[in-house]
Amino acid sequence: MARFLINSRRRDLPDWSAPELAFTGLIRRRAQLPLHQALPGYAPTPLRDLPGLAAELGLGRLLVKDESGRFGIEAFKGLGASFAMYVVVRERWFEATGRQLRPEEFADPRVRAILRPVTFTAATDGNHGRAVAWTARQLGQPAVIFMPQDTAPARIGHIEREGAQVRLVAGTFDDCVAACAAAAAAEGWQVIADTAYRGYLEIPGFIMTGYSTIFVELTAQLDTVPDVLLLPVGVGGLAAAGAVHCVQRHGAARPRLVCVEPEDSACFLDSLEIGDGEPHAARGRQQSVMAGLNCGVPSLLAWPVVRDAVDVFLAVEDRWAEKAMRAHHRHGVTSGESGAATLAGLLALLQAPELAPARDHLGLGPHTSVLVINTEGATDPQNWARVTAAAEGMP
Repeated sequence: MARFLINSRRRDLPDWSAPELAFTGLIRRRAQLPLHQALPGYAPTPLRDLPGLAAELGLGRLLVKDESGRFGIEAFKGLGASFAMYVVVRERWFEATGRQLRPEEFADPRVRAILRPVTFTAATDGNHGRAVAWTARQLGQPAVIFMPQDTAPARIGHIEREGAQVRLVAGTFDDCVAACAAAAAAEGWQVIADTAYRGYLEIPGFIMTGYSTIFVELTAQLDTVPDVLLLPVGVGGLAAAGAVHCVQRHGAARPRLVCVEPEDSACFLDSLEIGDGEPHAARGRQQSVMAGLNCGVPSLLAWPVVRDAVDVFLAVEDRWAEKAMRAHHRHGVTSGESGAATLAGLLALLQAPELAPARDHLGLGPHTSVLVINTEGATDPQNWARVTAAAEGMP
């Protein structure tokens, strides 16, 4: 069964003036763009128009922002990690020299020679840790990445090949977050976490600012604003970046926003169902194949933004993600399990009888234009090959 919640807390113009939400101002100023444009391999990722799949699904138009090739690391996460790590290095550079660090100097070996070495560390289900490791390699610095012990070997290998040390943790992503924080405190390492928790709020805001490059690129790529935008939700960073961009650019006339989570890790939907306006732990076991979304607690920074801006929250079973991977593949898009989450949500909305009220609320039909984000490529190639080779069933 898929679940949904039509959000009664949605506001046309949310109030994000709280000091801890200062990152929303950075997003407005596009503060991350000079850094991203200076990174090796930067280019806007493609926006793909899939008329064949739109026709199959009875939609007017279906667009896919395809992050599977971003920076050669197969996922969007490099945008967030790189900007957060740039801010850390920039602050250390100013302390050492009294001079501002220009974006094009970020990975300059001469900068590295002046700064004292720093070990970067993060907790991850795969893509964020790879992004931190990739950025650390650009800087010539070590990285230590904490991962659940049941992580797919391919995802561990991706991180190790970036030169990072991987430490496996018995338990969930949230157990990895705790282990990472404890080790960093003991060793003096720099945590680069994409989830905000008490006592750790600033860097996740920089990571969300980094993610907003996706939406800046979309502004230049879109010929018309889509009617519906589906966003994946793990701890909420990408969804928050998208929500901020849409509210700041379009206000009350923004696309109807849908957040998609795994049924087994639906911390945003579960929190909203509790109804007190506060974030809560997911009720599920956090064992979805959508590994990058296996997050049990919303980020404290993402929570108020997503809560106040999104129209519909949706939790889907893994079978929808596998259907979406096959549908992407048939139409020329390579999408991993987490990457397919937004298309999985769209398929469920259109085909699951229990979601009919949400479908009607969103106005999905033959005149609707829909935008989904493919956040990753085949980060577990063995499972991707198994899923895409399976019998199609429904599209």
